[in-house]
Amino acid sequence: MSANYQVIARKWRPQVFEDVVGQDHIVRTLKNAIEGDRIAHAYLFVGPRGTGKTSLARIFAKALNCATGVTTTPCNACPSCETITAGNSMDVIEVDGASNNSVDQIRDLRDDVRYAPTQGKYKIYIIDEVHMLSNQAFNALLKTLEEPPSHVKFVFATTESQKVLPTIVSRCQRFELKPIADSLIAERLGSIAGEEGVDIEPEALSAIARLAFGGMRDSQSILDQMISFCGKTISATDVQEVYGILSEEQVRALAAHLVAGDYRGLVDVVDSMADEGRDLFRALVDLQAFLREALVAAVRGDDKSRIGEVNVSPERLTRILEVLRDGRDKVMHGLSDRINFEIVLLKAAEEGQTRAIDTVVRELAEIAAALPAEETTEKKKPIESLSATP
Repeated sequence: MSANYQVIARKWRPQVFEDVVGQDHIVRTLKNAIEGDRIAHAYLFVGPRGTGKTSLARIFAKALNCATGVTTTPCNACPSCETITAGNSMDVIEVDGASNNSVDQIRDLRDDVRYAPTQGKYKIYIIDEVHMLSNQAFNALLKTLEEPPSHVKFVFATTESQKVLPTIVSRCQRFELKPIADSLIAERLGSIAGEEGVDIEPEALSAIARLAFGGMRDSQSILDQMISFCGKTISATDVQEVYGILSEEQVRALAAHLVAGDYRGLVDVVDSMADEGRDLFRALVDLQAFLREALVAAVRGDDKSRIGEVNVSPERLTRILEVLRDGRDKVMHGLSDRINFEIVLLKAAEEGQTRAIDTVVRELAEIAAALPAEETTEKKKPIESLSATP
């Protein structure tokens, strides 16, 4: 094996702003700030794992310190860009907030900011998982963060912004990174697979994208594992077998049993899933996503609201989804995920067969309003005669 082998997540890490997928609003803002010479002294990137926080911070650092000057298109060829990419730049200091969270370490950082950069124009501190800093460490950073030297920039990254002190947040420009859409992940993975000489089915790309929960890095790690398992040809069936997920047809069949109130069918499907070693929690998540799409279609009046042989109303789908939502923690953390999964499905099927009293009243009112006028008048006469009787 080659000693220079790099996993896909590192090999295909974004190196310029154009490589960043699904965060166009942040890319546009940063590029405008660079072009307009409105570069703030501190930035806070907030978002789920694997959505590009640290990658954006490195690209931003290269844009500020590139040998060609401050630019939105760093060259990635000069010594400054190369050392930042390699992670050993003297002017771009990456700090892991989880393991460097004491007040003494932050004081050392505070003393270090006084020294000018050695190679580039700016000295940039990238603190990952900044929410792990202690309160004392945050307080030690406050004054420096509020009035840093002109050659210093801070970029903070966190997955849990609520744990960052408000006094820190108020001194930063905050950017919210969102989970990346499955379609964008699948498109990017398809491009990577093509460059790697891997033949992968579109359905397999979609399955990997669903597994990643909006994280590009997770999806690339999954693709790497699938290449190790399958070689240069990957099918959707391979992904389903390795990760125990359901195919789209199986999810659709499960939803059909659910909305039809077919309890026996649901139990049989769960038995089959358990025998095949399927991930029941993942199946519940996929089922929710499928029913959510049906709910949106029902609200819009599209034909996609038909599941199996049943036309499903938005009200009915809402009740089913509420039961599935409430049961997620039980399936994930319960003693028996199979038993909890079956109970959640059966409860959801039962809830789908019930009808809210206000819906029944509304339908009766609509029926009464549709009756012929003379029939309504005849029904009212006895009441009127009774009221006229002394």
